[in-house]
Amino acid sequence: MSPEVFVDILNDALFMVILLVSAIIVPSMIVGLIVAVFQAATSINEQTINFLPRLLVTLLALSWGGHWLVNKLMDFTFEIVARIPEVVG
Repeated sequence: MSPEVFVDILNDALFMVILLVSAIIVPSMIVGLIVAVFQAATSINEQTINFLPRLLVTLLALSWGGHWLVNKLMDFTFEIVARIPEVVG
């Protein structure tokens, strides 16, 4: 049981969090940027116009990529469970 094992597990966990969150957040950020450019070009200063497209894209990203997200999380969980003897022993 060396500290390197825990550092590797933490590294893998942080990478998994970044991967799963970015799959949902990046499309929303892109749509938000497009709507913001449109608002700046047309001088529309309404804050609620930006909310609905970002909400819809986030929901679409969750529905289309949900299966992949769950598979990645399950694979990571199985990997962590398989590494229990390495941590304990």
